[in-house]
Amino acid sequence: MSQAVQNVVLVHAGFVDGSGWQQVYDLLVQDGYRVSIVQHPALSLAGDVEATQQVLDAQDGSVVLVGHSLGGAVISEACNHHAVAALVYIAPFAPTEGESVGLLLSDPAPGAPVPPILPPRNGFLFLNREKFAEPFAGDLPAEQAAFMADSQVPWSVEALAGVVARPACRVRPS
Repeated sequence: MSQAVQNVVLVHAGFVDGSGWQQVYDLLVQDGYRVSIVQHPALSLAGDVEATQQVLDAQDGSVVLVGHSLGGAVISEACNHHAVAALVYIAPFAPTEGESVGLLLSDPAPGAPVPPILPPRNGFLFLNREKFAEPFAGDLPAEQAAFMADSQVPWSVEALAGVVARPACRVRPS
C-alpha cells in the first residue's frame, strides 16, 4: 500500500516572488499538507531549477510539485528529482526539449494574451506597470494588483532564453 503524498512545493512565476502563493499555502496547510515555497531568483533557468531542487532535497518524502507560468518551465526540468511524485501546472509555460519560455512568448497561440513586457533594461525585464493587472492579476483586488505591479521582481533575459534540456515530464493538453 502506498502512502499519500503530504508535501507540496510551489514554484512562482516571473516578475513576482513566492509570497503570491500565500492563499494557496494557507488552504493547503489547513488541509494538512507540508508546504514549501521556492524563492527562485529568475536569473537563469538552470539557477531556478537548482533552487527548486534544493527545496526538493529538504523534503521528507514524496512531493507534488506545482508551477505557475514561468514556474511551469522550471518544474518541467526539476521534475527529474527523485522526490517528485506528481506535477501540477497552473497557466504554465511548459517548453518541451529544446524550447524556452522566450520561444513560446514569441509565437503565442491565436487569441492568447501577450504579457506587456517592456524592452530589457540592463539585461532584465519588467512588465508595463499600467498594463500589469489585466494579464497578470486580473482576478485580484485593484490595490493588490497595483502592489504587485510596484513590487515586480526583475526577470533576467537569460532566464527567459533558458532552454529546457531534459524534461522528464510532458504536458498533454486536456
